[in-house]
Amino acid sequence: MSEPVRLVCPVGRKYVELSGGYALVALGAGTVALDPGHWANITLGVILALLGAVCAVHGHLIKAPVLEVSDEEFRYERGDYVVRIPFNEIGSYHVLPGRIRSLGLCDRAGRPKRFPSLKSRRTSRTHLPLTGMTNPAKVESFMAMAGIPPRKRSLTS
Repeated sequence: MSEPVRLVCPVGRKYVELSGGYALVALGAGTVALDPGHWANITLGVILALLGAVCAVHGHLIKAPVLEVSDEEFRYERGDYVVRIPFNEIGSYHVLPGRIRSLGLCDRAGRPKRFPSLKSRRTSRTHLPLTGMTNPAKVESFMAMAGIPPRKRSLTS
Protein backbone atom coordinates (compact mmCIF):
# COMPACT_ATOMS: atom_id res chain seq x y z
CA MET A 1 0.00 0.00 0.00
CA SER A 2 1.65 3.23 -1.13
CA GLU A 3 -0.90 5.77 0.16
CA PRO A 4 -2.56 5.87 3.55
CA VAL A 5 -6.15 4.60 3.61
CA ARG A 6 -8.44 6.81 5.71
CA LEU A 7 -12.00 6.48 7.03
CA VAL A 8 -13.75 9.31 8.87
CA CYS A 9 -16.79 8.10 10.80
CA PRO A 10 -19.92 10.25 10.43
CA VAL A 11 -21.17 11.97 13.59
CA GLY A 12 -24.88 12.71 13.35
CA ARG A 13 -25.03 14.64 16.61
CA LYS A 14 -22.49 17.11 15.27
CA TYR A 15 -24.63 17.98 12.25
CA VAL A 16 -27.80 18.19 14.33
CA GLU A 17 -26.19 20.56 16.82
CA LEU A 18 -24.69 22.72 14.07
CA SER A 19 -27.90 23.05 12.06
CA GLY A 20 -30.03 23.50 15.18
CA GLY A 21 -27.65 26.11 16.56
CA TYR A 22 -27.59 28.11 13.35
CA ALA A 23 -31.39 27.87 13.09
CA LEU A 24 -31.76 29.22 16.65
CA VAL A 25 -29.41 32.11 15.87
CA ALA A 26 -31.46 32.96 12.76
CA LEU A 27 -34.71 32.65 14.73
CA GLY A 28 -33.35 34.98 17.41
CA ALA A 29 -32.29 37.52 14.81
CA GLY A 30 -35.67 37.25 13.13
CA THR A 31 -37.48 37.74 16.44
CA VAL A 32 -35.55 40.93 17.14
CA ALA A 33 -36.00 42.19 13.56
CA LEU A 34 -39.75 41.52 13.70
CA ASP A 35 -40.45 44.07 16.43
CA PRO A 36 -37.29 45.77 17.75
CA GLY A 37 -39.29 48.27 19.81
CA HIS A 38 -40.66 45.81 22.35
CA TRP A 39 -38.39 44.61 25.18
CA ALA A 40 -39.89 41.08 25.22
CA ASN A 41 -38.95 40.49 21.58
CA ILE A 42 -35.43 41.77 22.16
CA THR A 43 -34.99 39.59 25.26
CA LEU A 44 -36.39 36.49 23.55
CA GLY A 45 -34.27 37.13 20.45
CA VAL A 46 -31.07 37.54 22.47
CA ILE A 47 -31.79 34.38 24.49
CA LEU A 48 -32.49 32.37 21.32
CA ALA A 49 -29.35 33.69 19.64
CA LEU A 50 -27.19 32.88 22.68
CA LEU A 51 -28.60 29.35 22.95
CA GLY A 52 -28.04 28.86 19.23
CA ALA A 53 -24.46 30.10 19.48
CA VAL A 54 -23.78 27.70 22.37
CA CYS A 55 -25.22 24.77 20.38
CA ALA A 56 -23.23 25.69 17.27
CA VAL A 57 -19.96 26.06 19.21
CA HIS A 58 -20.53 22.71 20.93
CA GLY A 59 -21.26 21.13 17.55
CA HIS A 60 -17.95 22.42 16.19
CA LEU A 61 -16.10 20.92 19.17
CA ILE A 62 -17.35 17.35 18.56
CA LYS A 63 -14.55 15.29 17.03
CA ALA A 64 -15.26 12.44 14.62
CA PRO A 65 -13.31 9.17 14.97
CA VAL A 66 -10.77 8.67 12.17
CA LEU A 67 -9.23 5.34 11.14
CA GLU A 68 -6.07 5.46 9.05
CA VAL A 69 -3.76 2.73 7.83
CA SER A 70 -0.37 3.40 6.27
CA ASP A 71 2.52 1.11 5.36
CA GLU A 72 3.88 1.03 8.90
CA GLU A 73 0.96 1.55 11.28
CA PHE A 74 -2.74 1.52 12.04
CA ARG A 75 -3.92 4.78 13.59
CA TYR A 76 -7.16 5.60 15.42
CA GLU A 77 -7.81 9.21 16.35
CA ARG A 78 -10.72 10.76 18.21
CA GLY A 79 -9.92 14.29 19.30
CA ASP A 80 -6.82 14.18 21.50
CA TYR A 81 -7.00 10.39 21.92
CA VAL A 82 -4.66 8.68 19.44
CA VAL A 83 -3.84 4.97 19.22
CA ARG A 84 -0.96 3.86 17.01
CA ILE A 85 -0.28 0.19 16.39
CA PRO A 86 2.41 -1.22 14.11
CA PHE A 87 0.63 -2.73 11.12
CA ASN A 88 2.43 -6.05 11.43
CA GLU A 89 1.00 -6.61 14.97
CA ILE A 90 -2.62 -6.69 13.72
CA GLY A 91 -3.92 -10.13 12.80
CA SER A 92 -7.65 -9.54 12.38
CA TYR A 93 -10.55 -7.29 13.34
CA HIS A 94 -14.23 -7.45 14.23
CA VAL A 95 -16.95 -4.81 14.37
CA LEU A 96 -19.01 -4.95 17.54
CA PRO A 97 -22.72 -4.39 16.87
CA GLY A 98 -24.88 -2.11 18.94
CA ARG A 99 -26.17 1.42 19.15
CA ILE A 100 -22.63 2.78 19.09
CA ARG A 101 -20.42 0.52 17.02
CA SER A 102 -16.89 -0.31 18.04
CA LEU A 103 -13.87 -1.80 16.30
CA GLY A 104 -12.01 -4.64 17.96
CA LEU A 105 -8.51 -5.56 16.81
CA CYS A 106 -6.78 -8.87 17.43
CA ASP A 107 -3.10 -9.74 17.33
CA ARG A 108 -1.66 -12.43 15.07
CA ALA A 109 -2.50 -15.15 17.62
CA GLY A 110 -6.17 -14.11 17.69
CA ARG A 111 -6.13 -12.48 21.16
CA PRO A 112 -7.91 -9.13 21.50
CA LYS A 113 -5.60 -6.13 21.71
CA ARG A 114 -6.03 -3.84 24.72
CA PHE A 115 -6.10 -0.05 24.47
CA PRO A 116 -5.95 2.64 27.15
CA SER A 117 -9.29 4.12 28.12
CA LEU A 118 -10.61 7.18 26.29
CA LYS A 119 -11.14 9.34 29.35
CA SER A 120 -7.87 8.52 31.19
CA ARG A 121 -9.56 6.03 33.46
CA ARG A 122 -7.60 3.20 35.01
CA THR A 123 -9.21 0.44 33.00
CA SER A 124 -8.25 -0.52 29.50
CA ARG A 125 -10.59 -1.55 26.73
CA THR A 126 -10.50 -4.12 23.97
CA HIS A 127 -12.31 -2.02 21.37
CA LEU A 128 -12.15 1.41 19.78
CA PRO A 129 -15.47 3.30 19.74
CA LEU A 130 -16.83 4.46 16.40
CA THR A 131 -20.19 6.22 15.97
CA GLY A 132 -23.74 4.92 15.67
CA MET A 133 -24.00 6.18 12.10
CA THR A 134 -20.93 4.23 11.00
CA ASN A 135 -21.94 1.65 8.44
CA PRO A 136 -20.34 -1.76 9.21
CA ALA A 137 -20.00 -2.41 5.46
CA LYS A 138 -17.86 0.73 5.12
CA VAL A 139 -15.62 -0.42 7.97
CA GLU A 140 -15.32 -3.86 6.36
CA SER A 141 -14.39 -2.38 2.97
CA PHE A 142 -11.90 -0.02 4.67
CA MET A 143 -10.22 -2.93 6.45
CA ALA A 144 -10.24 -4.99 3.23
CA MET A 145 -8.48 -2.13 1.40
CA ALA A 146 -5.98 -2.00 4.25
CA GLY A 147 -5.42 -5.75 3.98
CA ILE A 148 -6.66 -6.73 7.46
CA PRO A 149 -8.92 -9.83 7.42
CA PRO A 150 -12.04 -10.21 9.57
CA ARG A 151 -11.75 -12.28 12.74
CA LYS A 152 -13.45 -15.35 11.28
CA ARG A 153 -10.77 -15.46 8.56
CA SER A 154 -7.76 -14.65 10.72
CA LEU A 155 -4.24 -14.89 9.35
CA THR A 156 -3.44 -17.69 11.79
CA SER A 157 -6.07 -20.09 10.49
